[in-house]
Amino acid sequence: MKHGKKIARLGRKTAHRKYMLANMASSLIEHKSINTTVTKAKALKRYIEPLVTKSKNDSTHNRRIVFRSLRNKYAVTELFRNISQKIGDRPGGYTRVIKLGNRLGDNASMALIEFVDYNSIYNPNSDSSKKKRRRRKKASKTETSAVEEAPAVEEAPAVEEAPVVEEAPVVEEAPAVEEAPSVDIDNNESDVNDSSEGSIENNQSGDDTTKKNNN
Repeated sequence: MKHGKKIARLGRKTAHRKYMLANMASSLIEHKSINTTVTKAKALKRYIEPLVTKSKNDSTHNRRIVFRSLRNKYAVTELFRNISQKIGDRPGGYTRVIKLGNRLGDNASMALIEFVDYNSIYNPNSDSSKKKRRRRKKASKTETSAVEEAPAVEEAPAVEEAPVVEEAPVVEEAPAVEEAPSVDIDNNESDVNDSSEGSIENNQSGDDTTKKNNN
């Protein structure tokens, strides 16, 4: 008769159940969070939290006790080296169970079990805030470098090329004044006029002489 026995059998015999919980505990230690059914998550919570309490006191005896339950030396090393230092100040309640709804195949209720101190959403004092600060610092450095690189635009010699106006020899080509040969033409015209006047005078003088001779 099952009176006063609160162990979740999980539909498995004793040996199978112990090995299954040991494997789930090793996976939780390695990945810091796993998805499983609600019943298994609650059973795993009761299985792993005493082991985490043992890891706070790093001794050979405690390591052997934990290894006897986990049967995985890599999980034992991770638990005593990293996890125990991160959650050492917490007096208990090292894990959290979050319900995720029902599974599609058999409609089983699913849950997420994780270490409390490794959640960056619920824990405001996590390392994510430090990473954000580092990102802000990097962004500020990039902005300052962008501002420092901005003077490259000032080096644009476009304004210096403006002296193209100085090269314009249009003023020098103005020797339109050199067209002064018009003066020569005037002189020639004056010469022609003088010559024509002289010829006219000669003609007149010749006519006068002819008239005198006729007279």
